[in-house]
Amino acid sequence: MSKKWIDDRLTVACRYGFSLIYDEFTRSRPEANNVLLSVLQEKMMDLPTSRGVEESYLKVHPDFTAIFTSNPEEYAAVYRSQDALRDRMVTIDLDFFDKETEIAITETKSGISRHEAEKIVNIVRELRESGKCEFAPTVRGCIMIAKALKFKGLPSSAKNGVFTTMCQDILASETSRVGSKSSQAKVKQAVGELVTKYC
Repeated sequence: MSKKWIDDRLTVACRYGFSLIYDEFTRSRPEANNVLLSVLQEKMMDLPTSRGVEESYLKVHPDFTAIFTSNPEEYAAVYRSQDALRDRMVTIDLDFFDKETEIAITETKSGISRHEAEKIVNIVRELRESGKCEFAPTVRGCIMIAKALKFKGLPSSAKNGVFTTMCQDILASETSRVGSKSSQAKVKQAVGELVTKYC
């Protein structure tokens, strides 16, 4: 392995006091985030000697801020964040959007009517609250169903078998691990009942 240093986002943000947004930081291996420990705690950034410049560290600008986002640790393809890194953060847990916001997002992103969006949101929200899913369905599930509905030109009706199957397939895949057949079957049954209830 050979090292080559290029001043990139973190260095530039530390040098000039910019805000760094590190989206889904738990998708990086924990050791990749080690450089952040001294940046956040000591306000110093170690610079490698391979840079060809005499300065061996960078004093972090006082206006530098960092915003980290992540999914819960039980999500697939995420690493457990280091305790040392979490100790240097203020953590804010975000919940799901309220119902009116989910309806507005679904309607806007898909182009379906508010009435149709509300039915889809009702299905997803009740499935989320049922506790029958490995992973709670998000507004993304609403958007996927709504876009598929718009694309196919279908009504959101329990009499429409295609709509029911579409909801079952999308929500089962969004809320279960790949290959978890029993979990997906349970979700599909629950979704079928909710489509009948709301549509």
